Amino acid sequence: MMKRRNMWIALMAILLGCLTTQKGVSQTVKLFNGKNLDNWNLFVEKTDTDPKDVFKVQDGVIRIEGMPMGYMYTQEQYDNFKLHVEWRWVGKPSNSGVFLFVQDGEKTWPNAVECQLCAGDAGDFVLLGGSDLAEFKLKPGETRPAFPVVKKYQESSEKDAGEWNVMDIVCQDGNIEVRVNGVLQNKGSQSLHKKGYIGLQSEGGPLEFRKIQLKQLK
Repeated sequence: MMKRRNMWIALMAILLGCLTTQKGVSQTVKLFNGKNLDNWNLFVEKTDTDPKDVFKVQDGVIRIEGMPMGYMYTQEQYDNFKLHVEWRWVGKPSNSGVFLFVQDGEKTWPNAVECQLCAGDAGDFVLLGGSDLAEFKLKPGETRPAFPVVKKYQESSEKDAGEWNVMDIVCQDGNIEVRVNGVLQNKGSQSLHKKGYIGLQSEGGPLEFRKIQLKQLK
């Protein structure tokens, strides 16, 4: 009887251990499935343009034309995550960005923190639509600009046009850390918003995205 009881206790401990381990594991969410944009919302500022002509999937990658301006954004909101994004320029390097904590998804400049992808400036933070970070400070008498910028730490760590770049972003409790091709480029803290949609911008020239993956932080 005692042996049977001990055996059940051991089995329960193993089961509880397995459940605890599984609960602690953060699954990778593929925001891009390599086939279509069914789990994204599409927005462009020109109402006479079909967003599907600006944001499309070709040969297993996302192609964004760059004009007219707009962005694609996730259908779900996220907080406390690690985001992995890979992008490259098609032809001449131009301008784009990764939007974090998007609050309002149907305007050209939503309330969001932009992780800049503009060639030469990848890693800058641009504070859109009234968003804010503690690192942006106005001097006495200064007027807040339309697009406040928190500059990156290092010289550009981007690759040449046509080569794939990697941006890794960690967002936790309103704090943001950004690496470009493995180089720590920026940190931001005390974001006004800690949760929102994730967006990829059309602004300038054509570019492509491939791996877009997210891991939720506990």
